[in-house]
Amino acid sequence: MKHVLTVEDDKDILELITYNLEREGYEVTGATTGEDGIDAARSEKPDLILLDLMLPGIDGLEVCRRLKADPDTAHIPIVMVSAKGEETDIVTGLELGADDYVTKPFSPKVLIARMRAVQRRRGRAHVSEDDVIKIDDIVIHPGRHEVTVGGERIDLTFTEFRILHILARRPGWVFTRHQIVDSIHGEHYPVTDRAVDVQIVGLRRKMGPAGEHIETVRGVGYRFKD
Repeated sequence: MKHVLTVEDDKDILELITYNLEREGYEVTGATTGEDGIDAARSEKPDLILLDLMLPGIDGLEVCRRLKADPDTAHIPIVMVSAKGEETDIVTGLELGADDYVTKPFSPKVLIARMRAVQRRRGRAHVSEDDVIKIDDIVIHPGRHEVTVGGERIDLTFTEFRILHILARRPGWVFTRHQIVDSIHGEHYPVTDRAVDVQIVGLRRKMGPAGEHIETVRGVGYRFKD
């Protein structure tokens, strides 16, 4: 991952990002509007896109929507850059296919670390539904519908098992509550966010100390820490 497209209308922030990324050996293309960002993504095919949500004209969410709907750009990972008050937009962006988000103000070092984490997750995201997952002392066996922690089997409901499997297949990946429900039951299933939270509480309790791997991302959803 060496070529990064940064779509940011604040020129000071754009210069800050460009300076720090170039110091780390990245090639950086900058765009200050959503329209220019879409054009640059289609013509340059960057390895990753840093996308501000608050843009003049076409906003970041619409940019994300269009790029993920285009077969030529759908594969490019997107890290959203947002103000802290935009939790609803963050959730929408993740559900549109963005890979991660960073809130303003941010440390350039943290931004680069998150970019690299996205790339690592991309590299190991192709875990099939049937693969056994082993993380620390947690073993998830989809074929047997079985989970062991420290060699001890834990008794999970169907929904608890599916939630754990979904999260553990992509460690570090943020899943919104809506994405979790869709993955288990399909779209338009009448389950509330609160119901997902209750399932997570029960799952953590049954897993004991290992339940700390399931991290709450405030205002967004959950992820599995490896």
